[in-house]
Parts: sequence; structure tokens; C-alpha cells
Amino acid sequence: MSTFYMVATPIGNLDDITYRAVNVLKEVDIIACEDTRHTQFLLQHYDIQKRLIACHAHNEINSANGIVALLEAGNSIAYVSDAGTPGISDPGARVVTAVRAAGFPVVPIPGPSAVATLVSAAGYVGKTFIFEGFLSPRKGRRTKRFQELLDRNEAFIIYESPYRVIKTLSELAELAPQRRVVAGREMTKAFEEFLDGSARQIADTLAARQSVKGEFAICICPSEATQDNDDDSEA
Repeated sequence: MSTFYMVATPIGNLDDITYRAVNVLKEVDIIACEDTRHTQFLLQHYDIQKRLIACHAHNEINSANGIVALLEAGNSIAYVSDAGTPGISDPGARVVTAVRAAGFPVVPIPGPSAVATLVSAAGYVGKTFIFEGFLSPRKGRRTKRFQELLDRNEAFIIYESPYRVIKTLSELAELAPQRRVVAGREMTKAFEEFLDGSARQIADTLAARQSVKGEFAICICPSEATQDNDDDSEA
């Protein structure tokens, strides 16, 4: 039976891919991807030659129908986003829903994820966190959501572009000046960097640079008292 694979790919360093992921990409008939040019670069690195079809946020619903038709024709298909695990702040969820509804198996091939990478290096001591992804570009909505997340007093993770990160951190600094923040930039790449401090300290550090490059994953930690409570263990 035709199978649809959701394949996690590197978020930067091309060596961060599993043997299983490489084997699946070699064995499937077709690879659906967020950006064919970006994926082609990865495939060339591993000497993989496959038919590529585009499936991105702007055509995901239509692409889902085409992918189902290809599965019905007997093809096995892998889906990859530009980086990380598909369906996590990336396209893929609508395709999975359509594929399952059509009766085909969906097999996840786990691997890199920016949110997991950041949490592993943040030093946040706690049992839970909220993954928010990209906040709204509209200031009013963004501020409202920030406040809702802060009021829960749990750690939460956001993604941000280099073009808006200083503005976003400055807004956060006004709402929660005491919260500890850990920002990961260019994670797993040559210029990987982690910035640890308050939102204002990190915003000022970035603002002092001539330019800011690279996508950011940012962990906003809860109050220290909450972290201390979370660290309690059962007797």
C-alpha cells in the first residue's frame, strides 16, 4: 500500500539527519516539499535524485488533493519542510489530514526541531512549556497574546525573524521586565549563538549590532518561584 511519510530534516547543519530519514528519501517515489530549490540542496548533499513537487503554505489544500491522487496511483511520498519537523510552524498538517481521510497510512520520521533544540540548551527547569510559534505581526494582537501567555506563568517558546526580533523583545521587556529569556540564533549552524538574560538586555545587545541575521527561537521562562516549585520531586 502507498505510504505517506512526514520526514524531519536539518534545521541548519546537514549532518543532523537520521539514517532512517535518508533511507526513506531514497526509497520513496516522490518527495513533496515546501521549497523545491531548498530541498534539492539537501538531496544533492546525500546524492538523492527524486521527482519533487511543491507543497507550501499558499497551495497546501490544492497540493493535498494532488498528493492523495498520487498515492492512489501507487506512489509512496515523503513530505519535507524547509527545515525541522513538518507540521510544527510549517506546512503539512492539512496534507496529513487529507491523506488519512483517504485511507493511507501516515508515518512520521522524527528528527530535528528548532523548539526542542532550544529547550535542550536553555537550561529551563520545568515540566511543561507552551509552544506558540510565530506571533501575529499586528501589534495589538501580539501584545494581547503576550499578556495571555505571561499570565499563565509557564515557559513559552516563540519563533521570530531577524527583521522583527528587536521590536518583539522590546515589547516583551515592557510587559515582563524581570522574566528570564533565552534566545537561540542560527542554531546548529556555523554562527550558532545563545543569548541569556532579560528581554531588554537581549534587545539592546542585538540593537547594538550593525545587522541581525538568522531566525530566532526564544524561550520566555516563568518566574523563578514557579521553576522552584516545578523542580519538586516526589518523596
